[in-house]
Amino acid sequence: MTDTPVGRRTVLIASGAAAATFAVAAAAPETSVRTEPVAAAAVCTLTKEMTEGPYYLDGQLVRSNIAEDKTGIPLKLALTVVDDDTCAPLSNALVELWHADALGEYSGFVGNNGHDEPDNGTFLRGGILTNSSGIANITTVYPGWYRGRCIHIHIKVHTDVTLTSDGSFTGGQELHTGQLFFDEAITTRVAALSPYSTNTVPRTTLAQDSIYDEGGAASGLLTLTALGSTTSAGYAGRLTLGVERG
Repeated sequence: MTDTPVGRRTVLIASGAAAATFAVAAAAPETSVRTEPVAAAAVCTLTKEMTEGPYYLDGQLVRSNIAEDKTGIPLKLALTVVDDDTCAPLSNALVELWHADALGEYSGFVGNNGHDEPDNGTFLRGGILTNSSGIANITTVYPGWYRGRCIHIHIKVHTDVTLTSDGSFTGGQELHTGQLFFDEAITTRVAALSPYSTNTVPRTTLAQDSIYDEGGAASGLLTLTALGSTTSAGYAGRLTLGVERG
């Protein structure tokens, strides 16, 4: 099934060369060395919210590792949640993820991408509370692809949830629904390795995708850093996501 976008807004923090910088005024005499810019001011950039898609399931586990027994290229995510008005980090916000395995199958819906495998309804699903710095650290595997969509991860951000005795959560307020995307050059290398290479469905590229709008980080494109010298060693992915608290 092909997702369609929706219009509610969120924000991301942009930094680096494109961010505004400021200089420190020198109080020393004219002969002193000129002071260069030393810091960058945070700039909030508006971005679209993305559709939930057809594969969401309620009541998933609160846990930092959602991979379970799924094989694939390691992926360690550090997702920072901030208030879009103040750019201050949001602690104790629950960041929930779900995505396809290497064969493009979602738990709870195995077979929709044409592959037969065990389905426990929980693999590659779950969430974790942000720490005092607003960061959610989640370990998973690099996603696979399904027909009509590029490789992506679905994400929701909730606040004021109640943790339950069965390891899940309930209640709270949903602040954001979006998707995370991956650099096409890295995806091409990952797709050539097993088990991804056994996915029999043609792969849609980032440029061909109907949801991603070439907006970079403002549209959920992760910054990926290699964890080792080979593709199979995996990647660290990070993104700073601002949300409207309502």
